[in-house]
Amino acid sequence: MSGAQQDVRFVQGNEACVRGALYAGVRFFAGYPITPSTEVAEHLAENLPKVGGTFVQMEDEIASMCAVCGASLAGAKAMTATSGPGFSLKQEAIGYAAMAEIPCVVVDVQRAGPSTGLATKVAQADVNQARWGTHGEHSIVTLTASTVQDMFAVTVEAFNIAEAYRTPVILLFDEVMGHMRERLVIPPAGELPVTERLRTAVKPGVNYHPYLPREDGRLPMSDYGDIHRYHVTGLYHDIWGFPTEQPEQVNKLVHHLVDKIEGRVNELARWKEFYMEDAESVLISYGSAARSARHLVETRRQKGHRVGLLELQTIWPFPKELVREKTANAKSVFVVEMNMGQVMAQVKQAVDNPDHVYLVNRVDGTLVTPTDIGNVMRVIEGKGV
Repeated sequence: MSGAQQDVRFVQGNEACVRGALYAGVRFFAGYPITPSTEVAEHLAENLPKVGGTFVQMEDEIASMCAVCGASLAGAKAMTATSGPGFSLKQEAIGYAAMAEIPCVVVDVQRAGPSTGLATKVAQADVNQARWGTHGEHSIVTLTASTVQDMFAVTVEAFNIAEAYRTPVILLFDEVMGHMRERLVIPPAGELPVTERLRTAVKPGVNYHPYLPREDGRLPMSDYGDIHRYHVTGLYHDIWGFPTEQPEQVNKLVHHLVDKIEGRVNELARWKEFYMEDAESVLISYGSAARSARHLVETRRQKGHRVGLLELQTIWPFPKELVREKTANAKSVFVVEMNMGQVMAQVKQAVDNPDHVYLVNRVDGTLVTPTDIGNVMRVIEGKGV
């Protein structure tokens, strides 16, 4: 690609997320300022009007998520952005989006908590909230990244997945990634695949079933308020969208909501790996923590140590088969994250030898460092494990 064709920028991760959203076709944003995600709102406030989109600063996080649901139903690719406390407030409406099968993207740039915690410091403690924050049986897709370039790419992926499976998708970034500046190359339009809204071919006046999936599992949509009249509810519903308490239909809907995600774990899995072919010690990490993990791996490799890194970009649905396969020959597995072991718990369930899985973490608002990782590894290795 020639230099004239490249759009090269030096940007924060939060702006890379915005550029990815614009590339994917976002046309609506509703949000409320909150550190450390506010730059997402700021850049969209500036850039959405330029592409015919709409930016609305709402009165709170709850209203923001509800507005996103409404805009998406009306036909727009829609998103919001927040951090931990605001993410908590959005959960009820995220559950509504999951039940009503409303495609949308929710960005959570994590900070230390609980409550207001350390508003300007890094953490990765919202992993379980992303999966279990809403009540009831459901599934969710959550993506993350460790470079500014990857933040752009996974944002495009988030919109593609949301549109393909009519589901909310969580982008789980963190303060370090949100505020880190790196080189970003924005590819020309069409270079990255972009999934457009699948609209129904049912003609006006013909009975339209908004919740009747095709053979491939996708549910065609009609813009709400346009040519088809239909019902949307957070209650269990039939193929017309009307509430139902019929056990058979309720059971079918619950399995559909879960299976459309959990049944595609391998298809949805995104990851990167470094030096995994012969690794005896495997590091598993994600987000900004994976940067420190990679640095440690590179340093130890130069000294002849057989260390590898599996960087997860899909956190939910958790790629158990991938983790099991990649760690099959490892003598020890170190999960590097900035919480009390939320991903480590999933890794322990996935691997063949859970007693050989160890946590390397920080929960003090400070980025976990290569030195932190090395210190834990030396202790474990010194025990002959």
